[in-house]
Amino acid sequence: MNQPRGQVRPAPAPHTQPGLTHRVTHDAIVVVPGIMGSELYDTTTHQVIWGIANPRWLTRAWLSPKGLAPLHLTPEERIGDYSRVKARRLLQTPAWSPFLRGIEPYTKLVNLAEDRAAHPDAVMTFPYDWRLPIAVNARRLAREARDHLQNWLAHPAHTDARRQALEDRPARLVFIAHSMGGLVTNAALTLGGDSDLTADTRGILTLGTPFQGSVVAANILNALQGAPLPLPHSRLAAAAATMPAVHELLPRFRCLEDGMDVRRLTVADVDELGGDKELFAQADGFFTTLYARPLPQQQPVVGIRQDTVQSLTLAQGIVRASDYCFIPTAGGELSRDPNGAPRRIPIWGDGTVHRGSAAVTTPTIPIAAQHGTLASNRKALPLIEDFLLDHDALIRGPEQGDDGIGLNVPDYVTPDAGWECVVTGTDEPADIECSIAAVDGTWSSEDFSFDIAGDDRLSARISLPDAGLYRITARADYGPEVTQLVFAGPDQVDDE
Repeated sequence: MNQPRGQVRPAPAPHTQPGLTHRVTHDAIVVVPGIMGSELYDTTTHQVIWGIANPRWLTRAWLSPKGLAPLHLTPEERIGDYSRVKARRLLQTPAWSPFLRGIEPYTKLVNLAEDRAAHPDAVMTFPYDWRLPIAVNARRLAREARDHLQNWLAHPAHTDARRQALEDRPARLVFIAHSMGGLVTNAALTLGGDSDLTADTRGILTLGTPFQGSVVAANILNALQGAPLPLPHSRLAAAAATMPAVHELLPRFRCLEDGMDVRRLTVADVDELGGDKELFAQADGFFTTLYARPLPQQQPVVGIRQDTVQSLTLAQGIVRASDYCFIPTAGGELSRDPNGAPRRIPIWGDGTVHRGSAAVTTPTIPIAAQHGTLASNRKALPLIEDFLLDHDALIRGPEQGDDGIGLNVPDYVTPDAGWECVVTGTDEPADIECSIAAVDGTWSSEDFSFDIAGDDRLSARISLPDAGLYRITARADYGPEVTQLVFAGPDQVDDE
């Protein structure tokens, strides 16, 4: 076929040229989601109790008196009978929760893992009942990861892939873990009952894992007795008060302002803010045991440039959270100003986990992203790919995410009522493109006018037409796009 005059045929893409091998890993990959990242199924009622994203289900779940009742731990579950609820698969559609906001599905991450694996059978997803103690899920993960590795080692595709591998060795495990999934993974390798599992693991990549907890968990538990909040927040608080996992996510760093001191939460504090004293004591004992042992080598990725609560005050049972934290000196004492007051230092986070909590010892790789989107973020996916392929550049390369914007929106709004969308990181309206669309595809808009709201902050008034789940996306030329989910619903629904 003749080529039109003046047109230059592009050179073939490098990976399509003859003689080049498509890079894959011959290791066994395990994808571990975060809290609320697994679909839950009640075996007694034969109903999905978490993981359906349609507006009608969201409204009933979050606004009706018994909408979240199936998520409450029963007395039988509190003493160890976990047969009622099964985690059947990872989230397939976006979900939403007060405080934690949007939780995006793991489809992009799993597809990437399967594309970079020698065979789809080398990829295992680990859905788990995220309400339960981390230790319970960790023991199951240790068993299933061991079985997965053994099955993959015996797979014919592993033998073929090993011949093509750059390193002549049997496959090992690679974990990609989001949010609480990183805690479950660390506990599986440290306390899971398989003493050889760490040696059989090549690496762990964590995405927004709260190694030292999150102040957001205190906000969740306090919603029953704190300042007036929409109904979904109180519904979540009532369910969360029964959940060991939420108590395991409470901050374990110095975060509570107490006069001229800043201290860690105590059992009495958790009781006062609305949590369960027994569950918090059990969580504290678990982490004391976990962190008394060396944790396996891992690479943490953390979201930054998002407003993130990092400290709190507690007065008459009411939590007031703030977007600043307190930094210890090299000797472990609090850094103080000339007047002796603890220095308040704002540090970016991902909207749920601040940067200081998202790493143990290894330096973090920062990405401008919200917590719920870290596993699908366009900047994170290439890092995950490098990690799967064992590229040394990931560990030794320069930090990412120096530039970027933040997105601050309510987690719950009422249809037709105006609300404020704030973009941080710029005070130039021309720098920003913003869009919002219904997750079900029925409505979208890009008609927003941003005004300067302060240093490096822009603000726009937005309203949504109907109840439902919406995704808002903000973009700037100099950084990655940032997305967040917003749920629009009525103030209340009729009880049935």
